[in-house]
Amino acid sequence: MPVRSGWLSPDSQTREDTRLVSLGALTAVSPVATRSGILPGSADGQTRLSGFTVQGVANSMTATVSPGRAIVQGADAQGAYPAALTESLTLTFADGDAQYDRIDLVVLRIYDDAYDASGRTEAAVEVVRGTPAATPAAPATPALALPLYEARIPKGASAAQAPNWTTALTGRRTATVALGGILPVTTDTANGAHPGQYRDLSGVLQRWTGSAWADYQPPVPVESTATGATAGTDWSVNSYAARRAHGVCSFTLGLTRTGANITATAAGTTNPGNVNDVLIATLPAGWRPAGETYAIATDGFADGAARITPDGSVYLVTWSTSGVIQTGNSLRLSACFVL
Repeated sequence: MPVRSGWLSPDSQTREDTRLVSLGALTAVSPVATRSGILPGSADGQTRLSGFTVQGVANSMTATVSPGRAIVQGADAQGAYPAALTESLTLTFADGDAQYDRIDLVVLRIYDDAYDASGRTEAAVEVVRGTPAATPAAPATPALALPLYEARIPKGASAAQAPNWTTALTGRRTATVALGGILPVTTDTANGAHPGQYRDLSGVLQRWTGSAWADYQPPVPVESTATGATAGTDWSVNSYAARRAHGVCSFTLGLTRTGANITATAAGTTNPGNVNDVLIATLPAGWRPAGETYAIATDGFADGAARITPDGSVYLVTWSTSGVIQTGNSLRLSACFVL
């Protein structure tokens, strides 16, 4: 049989059964119980949950179930049943009602005669037929079963007038992963098993706080330095502090003028505010902009702009018209840029 279950047969468990099914510490729902679900993964890595995918066959009342592995949890004392579908399986849906639509439920079901007196001891993928109605609803999930898909069967449906399987099938699968693994979910709203559990909700990583799922914001690695900046001629560095994270850097630099006064050109002259691009400092390697950028500079009496080049050179390029940076004045500048 293509549907296998481990630790279920009263006679024996084959070596193939043992190798194919999974059992272990999976996503918990209690100290001794495991979350029922499909084990995630796909052959090409493009699909979060490919096991037990149901696809309708065009122009027919049949559907194909893809191979996969799963866990179906019973009562706490009963334990969890690992199951595996090793090859594609064909399901057949009954023809539609003459008057109303109905919704069938496709399930992975465990029969265990020791607990359900069913006379069967096996795993099966089967269709639970719904009740035709003006407003149909899916039937209840049987005990010890994992819902896979709902299938809406239109009134009058048959092989000659088959359902539109593209819209008729609605996924009901849920996933389970190893304890501590990130649980892939789509519309699943179940609570977490413990504070600190993670899940991936359609590409958004969330963490269970103990009372709610919260989007997880990983700590941002931040580096900082206070050394490495060097002064230009006739300047001295009195402070430097830089921080960088995710390829973005910000810094503040304090300098003292040790040379002669610098006087910017006056208003009404050629290039008012010009200070002849004075090299005032050089930033350390690894803390320099990827492209030319500018910083705001001030000495507390006037202000101007500094140009920072990819080689770390910092040039004072403009100053308040007729402004004077006197010997002994402290100049402060800051900027933020992409490394």
